[in-house]
Amino acid sequence: MSSSPSLRPPVVRIDVLRWLRENLFSGPVNTALTLLAIYLLWRFVPPVLDWLFFDATWQGSSRADCHPGGACWIFIGQRFGQFLYGFYPIEQRWRVDLAALSIIVLAAPLFFSRFPQRRRWALGYFLLTPLLVWWLLYGAGILGLATVPTDQWGGLMLTLVIASVGIAGALPLGILLALGRRSQLPAIRIVCITFIEFWRGVPLITVLFMSSVMLPLFLPEQMSIDKLVRALIAVILFEAAYLAEVVRGGLQAIPKGQYEATHALGLSYWQSMGLVILPQALRLVIPGIVNTFIALFKDTSLVIIIGLADFFTAVHRATVDPEWLGFSTEGYVFAAFVYFLFCFGMSRYSIALEKRLARSEKR
Repeated sequence: MSSSPSLRPPVVRIDVLRWLRENLFSGPVNTALTLLAIYLLWRFVPPVLDWLFFDATWQGSSRADCHPGGACWIFIGQRFGQFLYGFYPIEQRWRVDLAALSIIVLAAPLFFSRFPQRRRWALGYFLLTPLLVWWLLYGAGILGLATVPTDQWGGLMLTLVIASVGIAGALPLGILLALGRRSQLPAIRIVCITFIEFWRGVPLITVLFMSSVMLPLFLPEQMSIDKLVRALIAVILFEAAYLAEVVRGGLQAIPKGQYEATHALGLSYWQSMGLVILPQALRLVIPGIVNTFIALFKDTSLVIIIGLADFFTAVHRATVDPEWLGFSTEGYVFAAFVYFLFCFGMSRYSIALEKRLARSEKR
């Protein structure tokens, strides 16, 4: 029996004119919208590019070196250290750089699936790295490092500290609250529901204000809690309530048969949740979790209400400096770019993580 001859794969041809006709000029309305979009792009994009790049001033040391008609990025260069470190002592800024480098280098093995003892490394990383970073940033006189009070922290460093601690603390607490809200024990369920609904019903700016102004009134006179610590606790509690609802949505999406299967295998409650239910639930709600993380990162700018100089506050203060009045647009554009860079990075990483988990599930 003769076999059929093998055929070559079909040649895919991209007809540009056909694609344009089908997608952009398929009718009178689409044609009008396409022409309007082209006109708006031609009208607004070139002037913006000229201001941002082609007519901008890149080199110099003072506002006298700035040329009219374009952005003056000299302003960003002169205040770049303040934007990154705030009022952190200049001679001690190497500690911030070393802390950031330690976080990146120590986290690198976690991104390699074949790294030996990866889980133990992750456990040690999340337990010991915060202590290392706190020692480098605060010092407290340990091993000869001078103490740098938190009121001197600021800029992008402070924004990353608040966002990182908020994420690391809110996620596990949110998971526990989500499990508690679905608990069969009435006392635990009522406590968790009350906690979640209370924190979700109060604006974050109010929570920060209460933690800074009202909380000290209820503490003994000899007791004082650092302002940054109070802000971190407030952010963790606030974001945990939102993450709890996101995780609860993932738990409700798990088929009932998964729960019955864990009972049939004789697994305990915590074993079934940790080994079967939660891994599936968290995989389903990755977009919602990352969306909450992005919102938290942008909400760090609200700490200005309690006197903490985060990244946005550092940019704003630089724009009202009499030496650089009139360059607020450059400052806010730079701030928007930095926020977009971090938020877009988190978004892309979540997409890559979803694809990787989807491939592993198909196997």
